[in-house]
Amino acid sequence: MTTQYDQPPQAAETPPAPRASFAHRVWRGRPEDPSWARPAFWALLAATLVLYLYDLSASGFANSFYSAAVQAGSTSWKAFFFGSLDGGNAITVDKPSAFLWPMALSVRIFGLGSWAVLVPEVLMGVGSVAVVYAAVRRRSSAVAGLVAGAVLALTPVAALMFRFNNPDAMLALLMALACYFTVRAVEDGRTRWLVWAGVAIGFAFLAKTLQAFLILPPLALVYAVCGPVRLRRRLVQLGLATLALVVSGGWWVAVVELWPASSRPYIGGSQHNSFLELTFGYNGLGRINGDETGSVGGGGGGMGGGGRWGTTGWDRMFGAEVGGQVSWLLPAALILLIAGLWATRKLGRASATRASFLVWGGSLLITMAVFSYMAGIFHQYYTVALAPYLAAVVGMGTGLLWERRTETWAGVALAAASVASGAWGYVLLNRTPDHLPWLRWLVLVGGLVAALGLLFLGRAPRNLALGAASVGLAAALAGPTAYTLSTVNSAHTGSIPTAGPAGASMMGFGGRPGGRGEGMRGGFPGGMPGGQNAQGQGQGKGQMPPGGAGGQGFPGGGFPGQGGQNGQGQGNGQGQGNGQGRQNGQGFPGGNLPGNTRTGEGGRMGAGGAGGLLDGAKVSAEAEKLLKADADSYTWVAASIGSQNAASYQLATNKAVMAIGGFNGTDPSPTLAQFKRYVAKGEIHYFIAGGGMGGGMGRAGEARGGMGGESGTASGISTWVEANFKKVTVGSATFYDLAQKKAG
Repeated sequence: MTTQYDQPPQAAETPPAPRASFAHRVWRGRPEDPSWARPAFWALLAATLVLYLYDLSASGFANSFYSAAVQAGSTSWKAFFFGSLDGGNAITVDKPSAFLWPMALSVRIFGLGSWAVLVPEVLMGVGSVAVVYAAVRRRSSAVAGLVAGAVLALTPVAALMFRFNNPDAMLALLMALACYFTVRAVEDGRTRWLVWAGVAIGFAFLAKTLQAFLILPPLALVYAVCGPVRLRRRLVQLGLATLALVVSGGWWVAVVELWPASSRPYIGGSQHNSFLELTFGYNGLGRINGDETGSVGGGGGGMGGGGRWGTTGWDRMFGAEVGGQVSWLLPAALILLIAGLWATRKLGRASATRASFLVWGGSLLITMAVFSYMAGIFHQYYTVALAPYLAAVVGMGTGLLWERRTETWAGVALAAASVASGAWGYVLLNRTPDHLPWLRWLVLVGGLVAALGLLFLGRAPRNLALGAASVGLAAALAGPTAYTLSTVNSAHTGSIPTAGPAGASMMGFGGRPGGRGEGMRGGFPGGMPGGQNAQGQGQGKGQMPPGGAGGQGFPGGGFPGQGGQNGQGQGNGQGQGNGQGRQNGQGFPGGNLPGNTRTGEGGRMGAGGAGGLLDGAKVSAEAEKLLKADADSYTWVAASIGSQNAASYQLATNKAVMAIGGFNGTDPSPTLAQFKRYVAKGEIHYFIAGGGMGGGMGRAGEARGGMGGESGTASGISTWVEANFKKVTVGSATFYDLAQKKAG
């Protein structure tokens, strides 16, 4: 048994018509396509582009940590190559640098600005939609391809991350390309497609290290079993693809590891200046087992059987922490995947249609499984990696079942998918009852009504069947569309953005919720002992549940005690900070939770989650003027503990600012001796007081591997500077002039 889409179109027996012009082929598409198909595809891409560009500059520099590295790469080719946080090349970001390159090139061409940083991410989103459409269209109808593209474009977390400057946009695009190339290899057995798949995964490694390897098992296994050539040749081809992966992903690693450490920046996120340590530790196995020395907090020991980054388990992708980001059509996708595999069960070993389901479905399942059980750092936006796989499965499954609609079981499967998407959409929308309260009922009723029509597809007139399918599709997409429109209508800054309206996602730390204007419910455990500018204005609604057995507060263990309103909980956190804000306790060591542009108020969590958490400080015009004065005489106009504060000043001045200790001040770089040498040679002008994660870190915290606190190195530098150099206050900011010794 075969389907009409299981083999590539056969060549016509009559002499071929004269080859059409390139422009005509681009606009018209395949000769066998209906005349509307290719224009509809271009319309889909144009609509996606407009949607993702809408009010793009509202997010400013989005994640200032990575935007600072983009700025550095636009001024220094050495910083460009290594991914340095500053043009002086003191320390790198905590990822490989490839994802920064398109943004840095854009800034080199157009100058430093929000659009120059974020438009490359938007284009990657449009490219991902095009890849998913092309993949589905090869095995199914143009309508199925359009459905798949629309599902991807309207997934809330996709709309978030394709407008944001984290590594995930490039990762999602390259993973989609790897799946596409693998399916092409199954179609014709050509080695080049597998090699291109290896290249895509290799460069994806240079965007987000080992996460790129998650889909290797299903891709390699599918080709090993389904490839249309002899087994020996299949194994040789897989070997060549592996070689391509190693070369495309390993050349940069080899250069970094072989480059003399004394003449390159310190590898941020590592504790021993090693990219391999970063890859297999903090960014690798540490994400799985929670052992992430030097990170902003790992897993293990959290509440409810989960870590500080949320409850783990098979249902994690459906829970309140993640569900609204990506899972709208996930139940339907699983039903359609099973139905697609059942429909293709009798096809030959080398069936490209079945291989497509196995490639995209296998990638979806294995990524879901890893995300569901990883104990280390996990943020909701990671789930954008699922979006291309989910969209492709939905498109292929819908197209195949529509083709088989005269068979009763196909109608039942489509009806089940419609019920699942309608019911699950209702559940997700009910989690934000104040946001379009009427929509959840429309989604539920629409899904159920469509299911009734789909049950009788085989006997219904074509127009009635099309109507039922259209109602089902509209009901399925209504919920994610509403959340996507809310996402693009909001600014997103900081290191932990989330999609959707207020309350759409739970807080990443231990699964505690945050929302627009609400702050963290129950306050931050143990209060927020602030440093510079700490306000702690989040007004809680209720209480934190008791911490798990052996919880040591935040950092160092689970959520302690019970948090009352306004962050007044009886926390037990061990990270010590000297900065004293308006809250009591030591749960968050010496640091404030900065505001974000959704609320404009310091100390609050962003709408729908932790939007502004781990964001930089606001730089006054007076402070900017101070740092720019005589800036060209110094390698770094200033130094600050932690990257977020440093990034804010660097982006404001367009001058290099050293981030002492890397992201959260715990990396042992530079040492006190190195810092003294920089000062003695006149390479650093000012030291910015405060700093650390979020821009308000106190001076003596030493919670290595926990949620914050400086390293002993950073603390020693702070102490030495304060004891020896002149203090300069500009507004609410405090600097130390490293060119002027303290009197007396």
